[in-house]
Amino acid sequence: MRRSRSVAENFGRFGAAVEVRPRLGQGLFSLAVRDAYGGACAVTREHSLPVLEAAHILPYSAGGEHRVDNGLLLRSDLHRLYDRGYVTVTPDYVFLVGERLRDDFRNGRSYYGLHGSKIAVPECPQWRPNREFLDWHRETVFRG
Repeated sequence: MRRSRSVAENFGRFGAAVEVRPRLGQGLFSLAVRDAYGGACAVTREHSLPVLEAAHILPYSAGGEHRVDNGLLLRSDLHRLYDRGYVTVTPDYVFLVGERLRDDFRNGRSYYGLHGSKIAVPECPQWRPNREFLDWHRETVFRG
């Protein structure tokens, strides 16, 4: 009996080697943001830790620092939409969902119910999202 080859055998078990540059402090940033938000998504109040992620408001790649006031604790799907500019948070802590989500994907109904809602912010004022960073995201990243 002839054994068929697996996909891994056909293409190799591992891809080409790539250089990975660690983002020093990322783990501590994630823990600090999670603690500041009480382990709940700022938008939905979801508490299931496996789906919660610390999002940078001003991205690390754009010079953003690992500071709690540069972070939002978001559900993973909201984090991706935030990073791609389909959603944003105003300097007054209002969550906005852009029309481009509907236009680009002909969908997004589950997110439009969140539009206009106030996000939860950390109790400690110095940990609350930096309003200048939020404004930067809205002006630079948000697709509207």
